[in-house]
Amino acid sequence: MIYRAIGLMSGSSLDGLDIAFVTFTEIGGKWSFALEATTCIQYDENLKQQLNKATTLSALDYHLLDVQFATFVGNQINLFIEQNNLQHQVQLIASHGHTTFHLPAKKLTAQLGNGATIAAITQLPVISDVRMLDVAFGGQGAPIVPIGDKMLFAGFDFYVNIGGIANISFIHNNTVVAFDICAANKVLNMLAQQLGNAYDEAGNWAKAGQINTDLLAALNVLDYYQIPYPKSLANSFGETIVYPLIMQYGIGIQDSLCTYVQHICMQIYSVVAPQCLLTNNDKPLTLLLTGGGAFNTYLVQQLTAVLTTIHVEVVLPNEQIINYKEAIVMAFVGVLRWREEATVFKTVTGADKSSIGGALWLGTEA
Repeated sequence: MIYRAIGLMSGSSLDGLDIAFVTFTEIGGKWSFALEATTCIQYDENLKQQLNKATTLSALDYHLLDVQFATFVGNQINLFIEQNNLQHQVQLIASHGHTTFHLPAKKLTAQLGNGATIAAITQLPVISDVRMLDVAFGGQGAPIVPIGDKMLFAGFDFYVNIGGIANISFIHNNTVVAFDICAANKVLNMLAQQLGNAYDEAGNWAKAGQINTDLLAALNVLDYYQIPYPKSLANSFGETIVYPLIMQYGIGIQDSLCTYVQHICMQIYSVVAPQCLLTNNDKPLTLLLTGGGAFNTYLVQQLTAVLTTIHVEVVLPNEQIINYKEAIVMAFVGVLRWREEATVFKTVTGADKSSIGGALWLGTEA
């Protein structure tokens, strides 16, 4: 079977809307894919500010923003289809939306960009709210990419995506395990903005700084790291816990960036190292690294150095995969939902059962 789908991802780092048009082929239960067209739509400053402040809005203004963002998304999809001559080729759209509230302990997760509006604008089938059923079943609703790691990117021992939040997936006792590790680009970008840039390009500012050992020690003992998986992080973890903690130390921004890069590397190491001890394998293990953090040269160098000590090789795929892996997996999740197959593993999220997540909105006449 062949499926052609658009996947959409809006990450917590607010770098823009990732759009990927992907062809998926399933033969005898094995999947392959071809990435046909991609783009990243940068958010203008006004929209970025609205998304950033969404959790502070009144109920009415929040829902108005939900429609506004969905309208923006729908219009961008139509433009993407036109620019890439994809008319009559797209079978479905899978939209992650932009996460605002994520409180799985209270069975709540919410993403802006309602599927009905996107379906009405594009007149195509749209799958949205892909996390909600898992959360209703008692799961974390995150991470969402492990099903793609297993079925589309097989062959690596660890999969780490460093976006606004860093997350990992791997196989433990023949079971897929995945969880959020720590806040990542969200915090690095907040620090870089104090120096007048949206982000620390190639990690050059961090490289010029010095590690503050007191701050590093304080970061490494945050309560979240003591919680066993399954677990997940909301965007607010970086904004309201990590960033204020860094500011308390009153050190220079370059030193703060340097220290936080080291913190990210140490937290990834703390997850990977115990798994290496359980693996009876003389060959080096491999870690596939994706997300915006893969373009932070200094971060990659530091991560490579620390993981080399436990014989784990960091593998960087091509730039298209680094940039659009999550959008690719989102398109795949949409295809699985269309086929009425499980889109999330209960072993990943801690839900009572694996589920077929996602609301389906048909943008065509019945």
